[in-house]
Amino acid sequence: MNKVFLFLALLFSCFNLTAQESKSAIYRTETGQVNFISDAPLELISAESRELKGAVDPEKLTFAFQLDVRSLKGFNSPLQQEHFYENYIESEKFPVATFSGKIIEKVDFKTPGSKVVRAKGILKIHGVEQERIINCTLNIKEKSFEVSSEFSVPLTDHNITIPRLVFQKIAEEIKITIHAELLPKETK
Repeated sequence: MNKVFLFLALLFSCFNLTAQESKSAIYRTETGQVNFISDAPLELISAESRELKGAVDPEKLTFAFQLDVRSLKGFNSPLQQEHFYENYIESEKFPVATFSGKIIEKVDFKTPGSKVVRAKGILKIHGVEQERIINCTLNIKEKSFEVSSEFSVPLTDHNITIPRLVFQKIAEEIKITIHAELLPKETK
C-alpha cells in the first residue's frame, strides 16, 4: 500500500510542478469505474471497481491512471475472487495496474464536445509492461471532462497463465471498460 501512495504522490508532484510552470489545471479522478469481463465457453466472469485514480495534464496531453487490483469486486463467488487475487493477478506481488503516457491527437479541452482520441502509453498489469494504443472518447464539458474506453487485454501479454483445469472457464482475453469524470485542480 505504501508503494501505491508513493507512486501517486510522485505522479501528482510531477503534474503539480508542470502545472505551476504553465499555470494550468490538472484534471483528476479518484472514483473512476473499471469493469472487466471474462467471457469463456463455460463461464462468464465479471468484476468492477470504482476506485480508478488518475490525472491528465491537458496542456502537455499526458496522463497517468492507476487501479488497486484488490478493489475489483463481483465475480461469481468469494472463492473465485480469492483465486483471481492470489493465483492469477497475484495481488500481493503486483498490487496495482497502471497506464500512463500521452494523448496522440491535439485536443482543445476548452471547447465542449465529444472527441475520439488515441492514448499511447505503457500498460502495466501483473508486473509486465506493454506499450499500447487505446482508443478513448473524451466528453469535454464546461468544467470537467469524462473519459471512456473499451479494450481487450490478452492474458499472455502480461504473463498471466490459465491452468488447464479451468481453461474453458477463463477467457484468454479480458474485456475492459473504463469510465471516469475528471475535475480540474487549479494550481497557483
